[in-house]
Amino acid sequence: MMRIDIATLFPEMCEAVLCESIIGRAREAGLLEVHCHNIRDYTQDKHRRVDDTPYGGGMGMVMQADPIFRCYEAVCSQLPQKPHTIYLSPQGKVLTQQMAVHYSKEPYLFLLCGHYEGVDERVLEEIVDEEISIGDYVLTGGELPALVFVDTVGRLCQGVLADESCFMEESHFHGLLEYPQYSRPAVWHGKEVPEVLLSGHHANIARWRREQSLLRTGQKRPDLLERAELTEQDRAFLAKKQEKTR
Repeated sequence: MMRIDIATLFPEMCEAVLCESIIGRAREAGLLEVHCHNIRDYTQDKHRRVDDTPYGGGMGMVMQADPIFRCYEAVCSQLPQKPHTIYLSPQGKVLTQQMAVHYSKEPYLFLLCGHYEGVDERVLEEIVDEEISIGDYVLTGGELPALVFVDTVGRLCQGVLADESCFMEESHFHGLLEYPQYSRPAVWHGKEVPEVLLSGHHANIARWRREQSLLRTGQKRPDLLERAELTEQDRAFLAKKQEKTR
């Protein structure tokens, strides 16, 4: 079972999300362990301050190294080995599905949520293994990225979803976008479900879905299609489609 520890100034904010839906049920079932730690609990300041003005001047406040390090040490004391430590930062590598698969195999993860103008660089150098971003934009803190990270990684852990097929055919898992999905009724607002999906012919359905994934990726994310691992059959299908559009 994976354990994820989140160091944050807003543990209630994180818990409000992590107790719901699939991740919440996984926690209740003992399939995934997630703990939210309030960094303020580890400060020695009587006013529970965890930030101060930056050396060299500038706007805003900087989170101090010591409360973060004390929180980290407290978590490490509960674990049999050092957790893989990630700082959620807009300067980090952008999270991908392939990275999520990699992290889902880690037994222990420690997520540090920054705030204000950032975190004292010295504690990052001391404890952080890598920095991760969820996109090329800036948020007010690391809590939302941490929640995205837990949801993305946690759902891949063994037993969290009913079957591996629940995520293996999703967008990005194999480098392509997911095929279109349909449910009842068979006709809605005059639009019919593709006939092949009603045929019960599993091989034909599988091939149709693969072809739709190829087309959808080419239309919406051609950059992904260029990097995807394609079979000869895939290439022949795409070439035929391109011929028809000329």
